Parts: sequence; structure tokens; C-alpha cells
Amino acid sequence: MKIHTMVFSAALATIAFSTAAFAATVPVPSEKCNAAWEMASPNGDTLAKGANVPFVLDFTMVDSNSDAVIAADEFSKACAAGKVKANQATVDNMK
Repeated sequence: MKIHTMVFSAALATIAFSTAAFAATVPVPSEKCNAAWEMASPNGDTLAKGANVPFVLDFTMVDSNSDAVIAADEFSKACAAGKVKANQATVDNMK
């Protein structure tokens, strides 16, 4: 019984590791920053902390003026500096 449990645990760990590898994030290339902003804010509105966007943002690093929202210019500067990240599939789908 213990061997079956160990095998099952090892299989679950392998699946979890594989899933994490596919979900890895990469910096959005600077030439795709405008497309990233359009995906993050289709109407051009500022982004509030906790906004549901397809990017990984360290909000405090991106909100350079500390006004509790991310505007297009802040997003653009952070993106160009490699601080805006997404999974590779999202980056590949940007136009």
C-alpha cells in the first residue's frame, strides 16, 4: 500500500511540475508593449490593483507615481523595462 501511495505522489508531483513549466512567464518584448496595454485595458482605462489582466504585474513597481492605479504611460515604461510578464502563449498571440 505504501509503494502505491509513493508512486501516486510521484506522478502527481510530475504533473504539477509540468503544468508549472507551461505556465512560466516571460517578459513582454518591448515591440509588443502597445498590444499588451490594449489587452490589459481595451478601453484605455487605468488599471486598479488586483485588476484581472493576462499579465504578471508587480503593482508597486509598475505604479511609479504611487497613485494606486496604473496608467498607460506607467504600463509602457514598465513593459519596456521588462517588468510586465505573460505566459509565452499570450505573448505569441499579441499582434
